[in-house]
Amino acid sequence: MKRFAQVGLLVLAGLGLLHTSLFTDEYLRFVKEGMRPLLIASGVLLVGLGAAEAWPVRRGDDGDGGQGDQDGGHGHDHSRVPRVAWLLFLPVLSLLFYAPPALGSYTASREPAKVVAVQEDDFDPLPAASPLPITLTEFTQRVQQDRSRAIEGRTVRMTGFVTSADGDGWYLTRIVISCCAADSTTLKVRVYGTAAPKADTWVTVDGTWHPGGALGTSSAAVAVDARNVTKVGKPSNAYMDAVPLG
Repeated sequence: MKRFAQVGLLVLAGLGLLHTSLFTDEYLRFVKEGMRPLLIASGVLLVGLGAAEAWPVRRGDDGDGGQGDQDGGHGHDHSRVPRVAWLLFLPVLSLLFYAPPALGSYTASREPAKVVAVQEDDFDPLPAASPLPITLTEFTQRVQQDRSRAIEGRTVRMTGFVTSADGDGWYLTRIVISCCAADSTTLKVRVYGTAAPKADTWVTVDGTWHPGGALGTSSAAVAVDARNVTKVGKPSNAYMDAVPLG
């Protein structure tokens, strides 16, 4: 690839990383919040490498490492950039001008719900608040692992986005990432008793456990009978299982 194209690719990639990590929250669509300093450092490094490559250097030729337009006199012309190489600019330019949408119901509908970790110790008593703000992870653990059945009859409050389901009800969903979007896992709670809002709509659901199976065992249904469903704004960091605010 021509030297100016190499420089352009490095600089644009660096500027794209700096743009998405310094001036927007779009980087949260790809990686966890804690990765932001590394993205900034990578952007600075790429811009620096591009600047260093662009710095005039006496090569005694046209900038192609002493080969001129021929490869060691063997007649192989390397002065032209292969057309396919220009495609490398597309993902780089997307960082500056277009960010792919965050993972949502399309991804969640094609993945099974995450198997939550087993609670080794006894569960702490539930707070007296009603409705009780709770994460999808804790609700799943309480329903399927808490032998005290403390969740029975309690009105809980959870927030997530809507995913369609086969049969009755729909899913309140969260997608969680450990490092980046490539390792995402899906949490789902089935919602009964109300019509499904539009897919990918973020909502807060108040409801009680929907009887199914034996509460406190793995056979228990991870589901609620909704009493109230309220549309809410999408959180800036959507790739985490957070307790509802307010």
